[in-house]
Amino acid sequence: MSNYIVSARKYRPQRFEDVVGQSHVADTLKNAITSGQLAHAYLFCGPRGVGKTTCARILAKTLNCTDTADPSSPCGECDSCKSFEDNASFNILELDAASNNSVEHIRTLNEQVRIQPAQGGKKVFIIDEVHMLTTSAFNAFLKTLEEPPSYAVFILATTEKHKILPTILSRCQIYDFKRIQVNDIVQQLEHIASQEQISTDKEGLNIIAQKADGAMRDALSIYDRVASASQGNITYDSVIKNLNILDYDYYFRVVDGFLQEDLPGVIRIFHDILSNGFEASLFLRGLAEHIRKLLLSKDARTVDLLNTSEDLTMRYKEQARSCTLGFLMNGMNIIAKADLNLPQASNKHLHTEVALSKLTYLHRAFTVDSKKKIPVLQKSLV
Repeated sequence: MSNYIVSARKYRPQRFEDVVGQSHVADTLKNAITSGQLAHAYLFCGPRGVGKTTCARILAKTLNCTDTADPSSPCGECDSCKSFEDNASFNILELDAASNNSVEHIRTLNEQVRIQPAQGGKKVFIIDEVHMLTTSAFNAFLKTLEEPPSYAVFILATTEKHKILPTILSRCQIYDFKRIQVNDIVQQLEHIASQEQISTDKEGLNIIAQKADGAMRDALSIYDRVASASQGNITYDSVIKNLNILDYDYYFRVVDGFLQEDLPGVIRIFHDILSNGFEASLFLRGLAEHIRKLLLSKDARTVDLLNTSEDLTMRYKEQARSCTLGFLMNGMNIIAKADLNLPQASNKHLHTEVALSKLTYLHRAFTVDSKKKIPVLQKSLV
């Protein structure tokens, strides 16, 4: 039987320095440990897959590490660190509030708090998905959270901070985790790929990072899937094939068709997309995103927001030079309306083709105001 371990577990950060995209949290926690200014209760909140539980485990392991060479980082070699890695630590307890959310579970936790740590250090309680606790369970937890023993530290993690009682929030130091930037995810995937001796191209990794929507765990899951399917050679083509993503080349060709007023060519491309199994709604959303990127490419102050490779960025900038601001702004408006009304349309293909026709002849929808001598959009044509 294979000993394969998924990347999210194999490359899970073991030190604060290894945490991706959350330096504001990692640095603050390290400084608090070094200066000895530790709180007794922490709340880590933010989207899924961004490192909340990982940071909680690193903090718990650091507080119990017996190697004093670097107090802000666990050594990974002492008995305490090894017992935690083997899930045999008596000083660090994890509770999943999603399945242990009753008053009885919290009363059991309160009893465990009274037991001192076996070998000095701190006794750390990590409560994941803490927002799932019932109101009665929260109330049973209040007194212990407010006045715990000196050796007890609570680390609460949640994706839904707004569901937690204000009385709980007021007793915790709150750390807000943010979505991880595309560039940070790409760098981490490149590092993992080099460790696994897997060849990659940056554009393919960019697609994986964008698909992950700021969650490192999601990015690693997608990466494992694509790496397995592509037999160790992750390319842009293998990524879009395995993730069922529309190739950006379609959108470049469609916009070229708009600029050339080539309606038959645009309709042909649209039907090629449909024949490949993609829905009209997916095509419209992708086209809106493409035009948005063209709009960002018009100004040097926003071009870095594209989060694409240098070659693709140059391609966006080149096409953007052929588009007027009026075309891009009104084009986004047409697509937004078409996407909004698409679910109610009885013939979705025809509805999309009408929107594409408007975009193709959008330049003809302008007339010149005789008084102001400026182009004016004819609302009846849009």
